[in-house]
Amino acid sequence: MLPRVLLCGEIECVQDELKEMFHGIAEVIHLVSESRSHFLSSFGPGGPYEGTVALYRLNESSEVIGKFDGPLIHALADTSTVRWIAQSSSGYDEIDVQACKERGIMVSNTPGANEDATATATLYLMLSCLRHFSMAEQSLRSGTWRTLCNPAQTHDITGRTLAIFGLGRIGLRFAHLAHAFPMRIIYFSRRKPESVPDWCEYVSSLEELCKQADVLSLHVPLNQSTAGMIGEKEIRTLRRGSVLLNTSRGRIVDQEAMIRALEDGHLSSVGLDVYPDEPHVDPRLLTFPRCALLPHVGGDSAESDRTRELQALGNLRAFVLGGVGEDVVPELKTEIGNSTT
Repeated sequence: MLPRVLLCGEIECVQDELKEMFHGIAEVIHLVSESRSHFLSSFGPGGPYEGTVALYRLNESSEVIGKFDGPLIHALADTSTVRWIAQSSSGYDEIDVQACKERGIMVSNTPGANEDATATATLYLMLSCLRHFSMAEQSLRSGTWRTLCNPAQTHDITGRTLAIFGLGRIGLRFAHLAHAFPMRIIYFSRRKPESVPDWCEYVSSLEELCKQADVLSLHVPLNQSTAGMIGEKEIRTLRRGSVLLNTSRGRIVDQEAMIRALEDGHLSSVGLDVYPDEPHVDPRLLTFPRCALLPHVGGDSAESDRTRELQALGNLRAFVLGGVGEDVVPELKTEIGNSTT
């Protein structure tokens, strides 16, 4: 009997490649559960997921079985032979990685798959915030032409300082796009990258980054150390009239502090693709017409979705063939030698 790979989420772009990738090495099965309890009870003998060794996971599956939190991971380890979870996104904050580490389950993600899509979405948000394009479009659509717009309150990008918090793949791609205007690019990362362009200036602290920024853009993963990292202090350290961009995760920012800064004008606008409690969006954000708001679509495009699916499935295939997949999340890299099929 071939080992089984369970898809917790549908493959949209690479169905033909899926069949070819696992032909003769694993049986691909689909999620049939309609509840968390059914999911966890289905890995035993005779269950629909019996013999499953690895999972492909989309965040959308949480609508049925919930997030892969500690209780789910421990139950999964107790009732199944699953030893690999391939998250089909760069972010993996819906998986309790520490619980996976404790139970010998490895986790991979898809770093770089959506770097161009996310970087260009961030560029759009920056342009819209500085030039008030979102407000201008709303004015046109409401039949008032450009009545709502005041050009004296908009700003060109050229020569402004873009501060990037987290110069990973997406942050660096965005830096390249913004440098073309040109903008002055400064950055701070908790781990200083080994190789960056000469025109990217490193600053020694998050505080110093905020002090110099006209635009602050966030490109760090959500974890215990980054949750709420951009709070009242950091926002008030920004220059008055600055712009804040977030295409990472909503909970990196203290939303209450951000809204207060919008209300009193310390922030001129924010460009957001992510929110703390998605899909809920705080209705107060909708009252600031200069802000540019997207419904977490920044990383999605036909090209990035195809790349993401192939990368996640490739991680699964490598695990099935050799017991060790690729793109292991940083927290678990030291555990690679301990992973088993």
